[in-house]
Amino acid sequence: MKKTSIVLNVILAVLAGVLIFKVANTEEPQGNAAYDNIMTRCSVRAYDSERTVPDEIIEKILRAGMAAPTAVNKQPWAFVVIKKPELLKELADSLPNAKMTANASFAIVVCGDMDKALEGVARDFWIQDASAATENILLAVNSLGLGAVWTGIYPNMERANVVSNILNAPKNIIPLCLIPVGYPAEEKNIKDKWKPENIHYDGWN
Repeated sequence: MKKTSIVLNVILAVLAGVLIFKVANTEEPQGNAAYDNIMTRCSVRAYDSERTVPDEIIEKILRAGMAAPTAVNKQPWAFVVIKKPELLKELADSLPNAKMTANASFAIVVCGDMDKALEGVARDFWIQDASAATENILLAVNSLGLGAVWTGIYPNMERANVVSNILNAPKNIIPLCLIPVGYPAEEKNIKDKWKPENIHYDGWN
């Protein structure tokens, strides 16, 4: 009787193990950090002005920006990190959509470097490249527990010229956008932007 009981217990244990294995391999994944980071990213416009972001975190953010895809690997971008309070305030006062910059821990101006851009009709691919770098920066910021917002500069040349003057940028540099960054001082407002009506399969239908 004992042997029968032991054999039965072994069989039941094996069956339980098989069942657990099947369930574990058929259920949806419990989480995906990269996907979750994309879906929880949102614009943050209020920052804790008393907290400073360490330089090593800033470097991580910049590394993420430079990991973006780029046409023919030209990497026609330049990043200006603004940490001086007086410069942050000057940018805030000079750009109508960037008032929050005055309270940011730092800001990044993502620029296009025309000396590195493709020639001819492909020249404007720098905009896509610098935009991809900008999104990478925003995602890195979110993943590190910080907040940021994309504020547009180019193609508004009035804004671009103002920023170029503040940064003392050479003529081959075009500011695309300004990203103020800091520790959030507001609740995240995550928006559901899913709209099936914006999707078309195999053509416009």
